[in-house]
Amino acid sequence: MDRLSPPAFFAQPGWLPIRAWRADDAWRFDWAWFDRQPLDAPFFRDSVEDALRLPFNQALRPSCTPEALAAGDWPAVPLTALVYHASRCGSTLIAQMLASQPSHAVYAEAMPIDQLLRARYRDPGWSEAEQVTALRQLARAYGRPRRGSERAMVFKLDAWSVAEAGLLRAAFPGVPALFVYRDPVEIVVSHLHQPGVHTVPGVNGPSPLWDDLPVTLPRAEYIARVIGRILAAGLAECRAGTMRPLAYPALPQAIWGELAPVFELGAAARDALAIAGQRNAKRPDETFRADSADKQAAADPALLELVERWAGEPYRALEALRGGANGGNRQVAGLP
Repeated sequence: MDRLSPPAFFAQPGWLPIRAWRADDAWRFDWAWFDRQPLDAPFFRDSVEDALRLPFNQALRPSCTPEALAAGDWPAVPLTALVYHASRCGSTLIAQMLASQPSHAVYAEAMPIDQLLRARYRDPGWSEAEQVTALRQLARAYGRPRRGSERAMVFKLDAWSVAEAGLLRAAFPGVPALFVYRDPVEIVVSHLHQPGVHTVPGVNGPSPLWDDLPVTLPRAEYIARVIGRILAAGLAECRAGTMRPLAYPALPQAIWGELAPVFELGAAARDALAIAGQRNAKRPDETFRADSADKQAAADPALLELVERWAGEPYRALEALRGGANGGNRQVAGLP
């Protein structure tokens, strides 16, 4: 069903937007029913897949325009923090730790956020003001307390979203932002083993991070260039004071330590956060095993030279900005 009037389902906080798309010269949100289920899967898309298995969601798919959300009158928890990252560097661990707290609603790489952020590349007629309005309405929808315990909300963004940071600042001025990064050798090795969508030419749609890169580049060089550009974009934001750099070896302790005020975490949350920090972020039923040393060992001299050429400078600058602790982000015993 495509034309349900807003009061028919907006009044129930169990509904969440799962897709943003353009049809009939207007942008729309598709919704699904989540009830009170926590969003504790590694990624929002995993929670969406679970929700769509419900017969109710297979039979009914309401949608509305972002403008229609303005008519809704409901309480919403504030957006507390934005988590940007260079990929494969601990951001999923952060999201999983925060999601372990009943007080926090965490949206880990929610598809509608990315679809709105990059909408203007597919729809040049859509103004930045319209994008900002749509992002704010989406945040209002996501901020409704479905379980009754939420008091804070965090968006963990896609790695390429750092290129759209200005748009997010316009939509959510004053919201603290982190940029999580790691030794790019380890990131590139990870993507060579299991490619992310942004490291495969032509798969992930338009972005200034890769639109001008030749698709015929050797695979390792393409990945190194993309990661280098993400690191450079994060560095620019951190230098401007709009993001706070967070190095991978500082996890998980930094979440209940120096970053506790950013995420509005009290001292009582430390034990639960520490337990969550011991799990494998992408496979929560497994215990985390540090793999930095393995990834460093997997890089041959040619790959090291390639990564240094395309990603070394912004990485070292981030380390200098952060303070360069932990010997250049190499393996630190006992830390993920």
